[in-house]
Amino acid sequence: MTPETIEAHGVRLRPFRPDDADDVTAGCADPLTQRFLDGLPSPYTIADGHRWITEGAPAAFAGGGAAYAVADPASDRLLGTVGLSHPVPQRGQAEIGYWVAPWARRRGVATAATRALAEHAFATGIARLELVTDVGNAASQRVALAAGFRPEGVRRSASPARGGGRRDLTVWVRLADDPPGRWQRPLPDLPGGRLTDGVVVLRRLGPEDVDETYRLHTEPSVVATRVPPEPPTRDWAERRCHDAESHWLTGIAAAVTILDAASGGFVGGCALLPDRLDTGQAMLGYSLLPQWRGHGYATRAVGLLARWGFDQVGLARLWAGTLPGNVASQRVLERSGFRREGLLRGQLPGAAGNRADSTVYGLLPADLTD
Repeated sequence: MTPETIEAHGVRLRPFRPDDADDVTAGCADPLTQRFLDGLPSPYTIADGHRWITEGAPAAFAGGGAAYAVADPASDRLLGTVGLSHPVPQRGQAEIGYWVAPWARRRGVATAATRALAEHAFATGIARLELVTDVGNAASQRVALAAGFRPEGVRRSASPARGGGRRDLTVWVRLADDPPGRWQRPLPDLPGGRLTDGVVVLRRLGPEDVDETYRLHTEPSVVATRVPPEPPTRDWAERRCHDAESHWLTGIAAAVTILDAASGGFVGGCALLPDRLDTGQAMLGYSLLPQWRGHGYATRAVGLLARWGFDQVGLARLWAGTLPGNVASQRVLERSGFRREGLLRGQLPGAAGNRADSTVYGLLPADLTD
């Protein structure tokens, strides 16, 4: 690909110039850029900026990829970068990537640049573009969605992390013949970021919930209803909370924190997990800390999330399973309109290698109680 100037979607993609060095350095030295681009030198110096402009970017083009400065069409100031790497000519495939300078964020620059370069790449013969993001980089994943890329899965430990260890990477793909526009997510955001009936509040599970999530899922009565009935590690709680937004964006699960509307206190958690989106079906589950039980919080949370699932996600059916002896959970479901549908014998892994039965409940939109 030759380094020609591309103007589209309100941005300019152009070759780097020597006077971009200060902005390249500031952008690459920014803590957020450094956090997710482990391959950048740290600290990033002006010498690194000049080296990228004179050696790195030209090498990308020479190797069959691309490395563009993203510039403001009015001022021509650098706003970030976008490029193509890892070209596989025999497959008509390449990987697209970007970063945006601190002074240009939250203006749609990354989405515009990704769209512009993707269209150019497809017009020059590329058939498939991959975009990989750290599982914890929700902002970059939202760019992928807005640019029309679809999630294809997670590459485990696919990239070395700065300081040691490895990162999981979510893979997003756009094909040359995909329809234009953003990819329609199976799980939309909550309206205004929350659901509430004035008594309970549901908001997306997040990194701020690690301590309470760990406390909830290691509470003995909650452990007894887990599958299998074993306490999780703190690392599990950290991953669950830090990956929750990515799971929401990719349609794996809509996990929410249940809060008391009056005090803001942590009540518990609830989740909707699509398992048969082709037939409009999802599973719903929930857990509460002991001190909040018996006051209707679980019934309210289940009702709010179920209503959102029917009205906003477009589901046709929800189901939930409980251990046969979990009468309290069964009452929550019944008060919410769920109907008992049967017993699945030996469905769940139990304690000490045994199997446990599961009582299955189902809910249709017409069943939901007010």
